[in-house]
Amino acid sequence: MKRSRIALVAAAAASALLFAGCAGDGGGGDAEPTVEETPEFDEGTTMAELAEAGEITIGTKFDQPLFGLVGPSGDPEGFDVEIGKIIAGKLGIQPDSINWVETVSANREPFIENGQVDIVIATYTINDERKQVVSFAGPYYLAGQSILVLADNEDIASEEDLVGQPVCSVTGSTPAANLKELGAEVLETDTYSNCLEPLRNGQVVAVSTDNVILAGLAAQNEGEFKVVGEPFTEEPYGIGLALDDTDFRMWINDVLEESYEDGTYEEAWNSTAGTILPFVEPPAVDRY
Repeated sequence: MKRSRIALVAAAAASALLFAGCAGDGGGGDAEPTVEETPEFDEGTTMAELAEAGEITIGTKFDQPLFGLVGPSGDPEGFDVEIGKIIAGKLGIQPDSINWVETVSANREPFIENGQVDIVIATYTINDERKQVVSFAGPYYLAGQSILVLADNEDIASEEDLVGQPVCSVTGSTPAANLKELGAEVLETDTYSNCLEPLRNGQVVAVSTDNVILAGLAAQNEGEFKVVGEPFTEEPYGIGLALDDTDFRMWINDVLEESYEDGTYEEAWNSTAGTILPFVEPPAVDRY
């Protein structure tokens, strides 16, 4: 498996610095999860292999404020990143031994299937179609699709106002599929940050994806945009991993539940997405 860090472009770093200014000191995830000193796992399991290697490769978003955004350090920061650190810590892996790979919506399943990453934590909605090719631990967060418009837009108040309208979303994402089913004219791009310029110049009337992603984009570009309407879907975020790796999936579920009980999950939230959004109790993990 490839174990090198992805080179980062200057534009991404500049974007991260902009967000750091609006998110405050908590935006970087100051609380470090506990790293297990001598974890023991059954021979032949993914957990044993990763613990022995002393490193893990995690796919995440690099342009998602609050959940996964490249920071001044050159590594991504956010709630998804902190969840990854919690999982790595239970494997005895230090944060600086996590290899972060930029993973956009369209390549999450291929990266898992091809072994380019060990897990994906990337605002990754669990659905039945995806479960045909990858497995999911979690969910660890329940989001909902919503709408981002220009700050002075008074014409769009709900998903019904998007019917027949040009709306930007991301290729391979659940929100893009939902918009097509709704009857919107979908402009698809590779990342949500690339939807902002079409919104600014009037090429689209809105950007639509999960409410927490839109809240981060609005915070990063204070005064330009606003989130309108109530969420009109439920988007359970899961941790993607290799299909049929049941032991690893169930172990990650155990780690998630432990983090709910010992407070590390809430600490991770409060130091990242919680700088903007209120804390909500995590959903129960799915033991399918």
